[in-house]
Amino acid sequence: MDVSVIIVNYNTCKMTRECIDSIFENTKYITFEIILIDNASIDESKVVFEKDDRIKYIYNQMNIGFGQANNIGLEIAIGRNVLFLNSDTLLINNAIKILSDFLDENNDAGACGGNMYNLHQKPSHSFGHFYPSILWEINILSYNFLAKILYGKNADHNFSNRILEVAHIIGADLMVKKEVLEKIGGFDSHFFMYREETELCYRISNMGYKLYSVPQAKIIHLEGKSVKKTTLEHKKVKWMLESNRTFLEMYHSKVYVYIAISIYKITVYTRIFMCGIFNKDRKNYWCTVKDILKSI
Repeated sequence: MDVSVIIVNYNTCKMTRECIDSIFENTKYITFEIILIDNASIDESKVVFEKDDRIKYIYNQMNIGFGQANNIGLEIAIGRNVLFLNSDTLLINNAIKILSDFLDENNDAGACGGNMYNLHQKPSHSFGHFYPSILWEINILSYNFLAKILYGKNADHNFSNRILEVAHIIGADLMVKKEVLEKIGGFDSHFFMYREETELCYRISNMGYKLYSVPQAKIIHLEGKSVKKTTLEHKKVKWMLESNRTFLEMYHSKVYVYIAISIYKITVYTRIFMCGIFNKDRKNYWCTVKDILKSI
């Protein structure tokens, strides 16, 4: 088996089905399996996917988070390469074969990902050049200004049409060699949502492998749709804060963590203020803001 595709679903039945259909429509000249892990969805997912004999379907009795759900799929994956694919993605071309061929042909590569596009096929966030750190937080605070200075137009999307080495691939389309995952393990269970793929990429890099952006592989990412449908904004902010803190505490001192988290909070406050100025639905907006402030 060439590739095991692992997808995590949580109450996104229609979106997940479209994702799976796009895989079968666009993937050619390669053997693959699809493993769908369901995090206790209460929509029609269980009824629909239990009948789909094209996939391996596992239903969890509780929502165990993105990383741990992927780890369950990893335990039964038999592919030489493993693609962690978001349920809110759609393949544009034969991306799975493109990414798999790249990993097979490059011994130094531990993982790779393609170029992401929004529903209108405009370029969107595909990778990062920094890991969670003070520099990372300053870059986010400055609206990606540092990355744009250092990497130009290839700050978070590959416009070069050539292979680029990057720090990490976003979790929406992260393909990793199975042999690498066997060495480092899967996703860290300390992360419930967000940054788990970044931490995985960090361990891959620490093992001496490189991570690459492969722009020839093209995928639509309906960014955040798999979360927005069921999650309030303040929960996402809280999860991001907790995940950032978890990553930083793993690899940095307490003082370093304090400084980085402080910058993160400044970013949140700044975004709240800027959005508040232009938000027409002021009443509902500030109710959400109260929840956000409580969460941090």
